[in-house]
Amino acid sequence: MPFDLDAIGAGLAFATSLPALTRSLTGPHATGAAVVQAPPGTGKTTLVPPLLATLLDAGPGRRIVVTQPRRVAARAAARRLAALDGSPLGGRVGYTVRGERHTGPGTVVEFVTPGILLRRLLDDPGLDGTAAVVLDEVHERGLETDLLVGMLAEVRQLRSELTLVAMSATLDAPRFAALLTDDGGVSAPVVDCPSALFPLEVTWAPAPQPRLDGRGVARSFLDHVARTAAAAHSAALANDAGVDALVFAPGAWEVAHIAASLRALTAGSGRRTEVLELHGQVPPAAQDRAISGREPGGPARIIVSTSLAESSLTVPGVSLVIDSGLSREPRRDAARGMSGLVTVSCSQASARQRAGRAARQGPGTVVRCYDERAFGAAPAHQTPEMAVADLTQAALILACWGAPAGRGLALPDPPPAAAMADAAAVLRGLGAVASAGDAVDALATPLGKTLARIPADPRLARALLDGAAAVGVKRAAEAVALVAGDLRAPGADLTSLLRELRAGHHPGGARWGDDVRRLEGIARKADGAARPAPTFPVAEGESVAFVVALAFPDRVARKVPGPGNQYLLASGTRAGLPAGSALAGHTWLAVAEVSRAQGRDAAGTGAVIRSAAPLEEAAVLDAARALFVESVEAQFSKGVVTARRERRLGAILLSSTPLKPSRAQGRAAVATALQTDGLALLDWSGPADALRRRLGLLHRILGEPWPAMDDTALLDRLEDWLAPELERIAGGTPAASIRLADPLRRLLPWPEAARLGELAPERLEVPSGSRVTIDYPDVADADATPVVAVKLQECFGWVETPRLVSGRVPVLFHLLSPAGRPLAVTADLASFWSGPYAQVRAEMRGRYPRHPWPEDPWTARPTAKVKGRM
Repeated sequence: MPFDLDAIGAGLAFATSLPALTRSLTGPHATGAAVVQAPPGTGKTTLVPPLLATLLDAGPGRRIVVTQPRRVAARAAARRLAALDGSPLGGRVGYTVRGERHTGPGTVVEFVTPGILLRRLLDDPGLDGTAAVVLDEVHERGLETDLLVGMLAEVRQLRSELTLVAMSATLDAPRFAALLTDDGGVSAPVVDCPSALFPLEVTWAPAPQPRLDGRGVARSFLDHVARTAAAAHSAALANDAGVDALVFAPGAWEVAHIAASLRALTAGSGRRTEVLELHGQVPPAAQDRAISGREPGGPARIIVSTSLAESSLTVPGVSLVIDSGLSREPRRDAARGMSGLVTVSCSQASARQRAGRAARQGPGTVVRCYDERAFGAAPAHQTPEMAVADLTQAALILACWGAPAGRGLALPDPPPAAAMADAAAVLRGLGAVASAGDAVDALATPLGKTLARIPADPRLARALLDGAAAVGVKRAAEAVALVAGDLRAPGADLTSLLRELRAGHHPGGARWGDDVRRLEGIARKADGAARPAPTFPVAEGESVAFVVALAFPDRVARKVPGPGNQYLLASGTRAGLPAGSALAGHTWLAVAEVSRAQGRDAAGTGAVIRSAAPLEEAAVLDAARALFVESVEAQFSKGVVTARRERRLGAILLSSTPLKPSRAQGRAAVATALQTDGLALLDWSGPADALRRRLGLLHRILGEPWPAMDDTALLDRLEDWLAPELERIAGGTPAASIRLADPLRRLLPWPEAARLGELAPERLEVPSGSRVTIDYPDVADADATPVVAVKLQECFGWVETPRLVSGRVPVLFHLLSPAGRPLAVTADLASFWSGPYAQVRAEMRGRYPRHPWPEDPWTARPTAKVKGRM
């Protein structure tokens, strides 16, 4: 029987848009695709799937598949539609999420998470048996949903009868309509729906202190949110006993803190109030209870939730929302090799959706625990995950699909090239993509296709297969389920968390157990363990750490000597441990998650370890063996070559012992030091510097074949002029004893070198007969000229200024008094004699009466010959 759309759509605003959607999908210009733009609460999630089932004559073997970005939303949507249809859950309407499936042979509408559909596409690229796909909440720009947009658009090119509907709660629907085009390039039509919101009152209640501090969300701010929520709910109940409240917090820890504070605040109010938590770590039964309405005669309720309740879900009875204005978003720190969730201000679109929760079923109120200026400064939309998240898993899916790096797919945004290149490098190291050719364009290997079907990060998926041989299938599955699940380790201690889960003391234990069994099955079927087993048995207590180290060898960490809880990761990042962590004091840790942070926990490093397990050094070296390097590091410092044998695990120095370097090592060390620190490491005093300056001037004026003398040029030709000396220094000769004038002469061009003394002489003979040293300019000074400092009386009789380099470069004279003090500077003696000399003569002949001061110096005889430089 077809779905009764009138009964299902009773009271839902989107019922008025069903005719428009029907025309878009069945009319003469239908493209087989459409984009639905409708605010939250209008009923699009409830009505569009059964409409498609009716239009497409769907039934067993021709399902309507609907994606929801979260498991709780998929379950809730399926339950609601089944209830409105009057059919049992798992009958005509069902759902499939990770670890849970309620469908049957008669299922027509199936709600799934995006990850489930992605893996189905990899197994069955044609989606046989699927009549239509509905992508809900595309505006959230989740990474998996973005991938589905591009992949399904490609599927429709092969299966034109596959109907595709994308649904958005915000105004970016045209973006997705342009991606869903038909063979003629016609964009999918956009079907709008008016808002179903009732009047909404917005009030502002900013905290007197900042929302964030060095450790993350300030506890004082969370207490402010709890007090605000308690007061607002109490005031609302005074007017209407049926009011329930919904409080938005950024993460599971903040939800727990606010909920605990609310329980304490409401305990003494004299009114029964139930405080419920809603986030990914809450068991499914508790999630379902939180999103179900208040039971008849039941107590008033306050639901404290992450952004999970922001869209897709309507919580009955909620007409009061208290918004912290914060959210968790993924961020990738390429420089530190970290990725994870960070706390940021939620976007304006998210804030509006949160507020809309209060006005879905009647007039409502939202209390924002921040001010209007903070709202105005927030981004308009949430940052797409594609732009900021780690793309390793996405890169593997695209490689398996045959579209490496997303090339050729109609994605909402192209993947960032740098992030995709990093992801390809990781996949190449795992053996998941072919290593030949362009790393970014490499296609998936058979092992890569196996890893893509495991619902975990590819690194964890590979660790599952490799770890099974080392610690056993069950323990490897336990470790991967532990790290891949939405579970927070107390004090970052994964081993302690594992004990809680095994003992059944953790609320997420049931789901974790299901994940373990599923991963066990995958590991037993897969034959992908190519890594050699360890040469020693791994202790049971270290199984988690060993598997984590297999997955993330670059994150194994060793404690930094000294006070505090600083650890150095093999990647080179330093991070601290949370205060009071049971891991403190352990020398080695296998780190599953590390993120940027400030405050005491970061121990001054700017990062904090969120989850890890202790491991012995032998196990660390085995798990991260690919990072182990043993080398001899020779160094040239203070004119001497020294060497040490070093053993490293990535950036972690394991040992360093001194030894005598070989000549080759010493020579390489000297060359490296010169390339790094420049030629100033050598002794350029005396003749070497003078020759370098002379040759530098000739190159500047005449060019080739006279060699360039700047540092870059000399370093480029190091072997041409300094090879024997490098050998001597490498053999132990102190660099200070090396004279560089002769090595420089090896660069002289022949036969032009014979004219060196003529073009750029060392000394200049003046009229007195003295041979005065010429001071040539520094190689780096492109405008300076050679300088001769000489007593003025020795230049009498010299009419014209002498010139060097075949008359191209005048000499700059520093003319000195009989006592050697400066009198004048000139590059034009003729102009000096006829002008400034008269004033110099008038001032100096009284001071030096025993020295000649003729009126016509250009004809006078110079004073007696003076030896040496003035």
